[in-house]
Amino acid sequence: MFFSKDLPSPTSFFTAYASMAGYMMMIRSMAHQLIPGPVQDFIYSSLHTLLFRSTSTTLTLTIDDDNMGMHNEIYQAAQTYLSTKISPEAARIRISKGHRDKHVNLYLSDGETVNDVYQNVELKWRFVTDRGDKKGDDDGRSEYFELSFDKKHKDLILNSYIPHVESKAKEIRDERRILMLHSLNRLRWDSVIFEHPSTFKTIAMEDELKRDIMEDLDRFIRRKDYYKKVGKAWKRGYLLHGPPGTGKSSLVAAMANYLKFDVYDLQLASVMGDSDLRRLLLATRNRSIIVIEDIDCAVDFPNRLEQQQPGEGKNCGDSQAPLTLSGLLNFIDGLWSSCGDERIIIFTTNHKDRLDPALLRPGRMDMHIYMGHCTFQGFKTLASNYLGLNGTTMPHLLYPEIERLMDGEVITPAQVAEELMKSEDADVALEGLVNVLEKMRFKANELSPVLKKKESRLERDEMRARPDTEGSPRKNSKRIKKLVLFWT
Repeated sequence: MFFSKDLPSPTSFFTAYASMAGYMMMIRSMAHQLIPGPVQDFIYSSLHTLLFRSTSTTLTLTIDDDNMGMHNEIYQAAQTYLSTKISPEAARIRISKGHRDKHVNLYLSDGETVNDVYQNVELKWRFVTDRGDKKGDDDGRSEYFELSFDKKHKDLILNSYIPHVESKAKEIRDERRILMLHSLNRLRWDSVIFEHPSTFKTIAMEDELKRDIMEDLDRFIRRKDYYKKVGKAWKRGYLLHGPPGTGKSSLVAAMANYLKFDVYDLQLASVMGDSDLRRLLLATRNRSIIVIEDIDCAVDFPNRLEQQQPGEGKNCGDSQAPLTLSGLLNFIDGLWSSCGDERIIIFTTNHKDRLDPALLRPGRMDMHIYMGHCTFQGFKTLASNYLGLNGTTMPHLLYPEIERLMDGEVITPAQVAEELMKSEDADVALEGLVNVLEKMRFKANELSPVLKKKESRLERDEMRARPDTEGSPRKNSKRIKKLVLFWT
């Protein structure tokens, strides 16, 4: 083969290449010995960025769980959101199940990826586990997500896609949420799983009232920004009043199941003072219902008008002031009521007239719900629950008689439910209910003349107690009260 005299021969070329390679290996070996590892990594990273910066169009976001010592909400939202996006072709999946969970939870394992599309933009999620420099060093272990996409969509991802992930994660958590019932134990909240089956579908109540309550709850939930704009704490109060056995506790359970809210059963008799009440309030979670049952007889509050004079009443050794109505009012809508969001406060009572008017004004108890005696519509709901008699079948032959007997305030839903549970045979159960209704009707008709005569005598005595001219209001008031107490 012919070679030009100006060009080096192949032998000399390979000889020069071998010499250069040897020098490079020697320089590389010396660099590894003389230059620290972090400096080498920095040099390699800088060269890679310099060489490939102009060609790469991919932006990668790193999302870890550490947010300056606190949990990163975006990380937790991504973990929940991606648990529903795991591909069936995934090679490795992490699973977990807590003692409160009903189902197994699936999570990405190290190195697994999930592809997502948002507004025609392709995104790639990757879960990474960094185990630290030393093998088995758990202290240096960190876990994070990488989210990669085209750089030109950065604003869309940050301002729209990330909020979308957070919103979807909240919906998923609400569906999976296990409701808890919290009760007092020595000024601490003890918790058990809340499994009350009551819902708005099964509760014995007029359909129109059900709709009103659900619409009010829905409006409260979606008005977070509105409450902030008008300067009010994001809470709402409900007063459930009516005779015993009319379903007040069942309505509380239905509201909790409808909203997926925890329930805190606050027994005021176990609270020693206002400071304990504040401490218990601070220990409650957001998205919860705080219930005070039988508020009229739960505790005797000191009279708000009898203000304690300085130096009177409490001894210097007393640890705290007693529980007061003022403290409870501050708990409902004072400064301490703003320590939390999405809270519902419910009072129940059998005697609304016994409550201090300060508890009832709007802003404290926003919606007053009367839980009355069972109506025929409420009875049909109970008959569907207990006997399977629903609207798709022909009405039972006893329905017209039951509707006639239930007209007015005759029987409570609890009494109806008790009769329906006595037999699984619809005919037997409904005949028993008719017999009970007839007895109650007969008893009410016997008592009616006595009550009317009693009411008439009371009115006559009150008329006699009135002075012809303006007398002492206090004296006349005491006479009337004595007469009322005598006749009742």
